[in-house]
Amino acid sequence: VQFVESGGGLVQPGGSLRLSCVASGFTFSGYGMRWYRQAAGKERESVAGISSISGRITDYVDSVKGRFTISRDNAKKTVYLQMNSLTSEDTAVYYCNAPGLGLHYWGQGTQVTVSP
Repeated sequence: VQFVESGGGLVQPGGSLRLSCVASGFTFSGYGMRWYRQAAGKERESVAGISSISGRITDYVDSVKGRFTISRDNAKKTVYLQMNSLTSEDTAVYYCNAPGLGLHYWGQGTQVTVSP
């Protein structure tokens, strides 16, 4: 099982980024996927989730509702996180995972830094 996150970077407040996570080693379409983030000195938190197969059901932590959108492309085994109206509170390392696999495997994450 492997997750490879990308798309992070330095962005000004109010800006946007689109994160990608390519998964391998399991039947991607059959698992719900989630994005997590961990800011310096804080615990990892779940940011957004998307249901398996069609991805029809999504959920978001309150702090990102209306600003972030999670989506998936099963053919590419990829989950995305579109992040708009970024603030300094969104600065963190972002990870994706499939909770149904037990959260034993983690990628390297992608750093998002929101700063003037």
